[in-house]
Amino acid sequence: MVSRKVVAALLLVHVATMLASQTEAFVPIFTHSELQRFREKERNKGQKKSLIVQQRSEEEGPLDPTEPTEEEENQVLKLTAPVEIGMRMSSRQLEKYRAALEGLLSEVLLSAQNASWQS
Repeated sequence: MVSRKVVAALLLVHVATMLASQTEAFVPIFTHSELQRFREKERNKGQKKSLIVQQRSEEEGPLDPTEPTEEEENQVLKLTAPVEIGMRMSSRQLEKYRAALEGLLSEVLLSAQNASWQS
């Protein structure tokens, strides 16, 4: 049979999990200064990459037609299959965010109507 300590530990983990699923709090993992440092590193990587691409294009001359250009790499992929995006909200969350969600929904519907009228 299972010992009382194991049952108590599992019950404690279950209660903690239930409480964590109900909270809406945000606990930052990184401090603000660490996030700024990460962003600066990413920016520097982007600048180095563009500099390397520019130097390579100057050295090679015309591009290889089989190699994708920088513009092609930066293009957004357009999905051909239908995609459905959804989310779950509790009634308390829905009450809290109702106005913002209604605003977003109206913007999306207006943009879709404008797109269909222009076509």
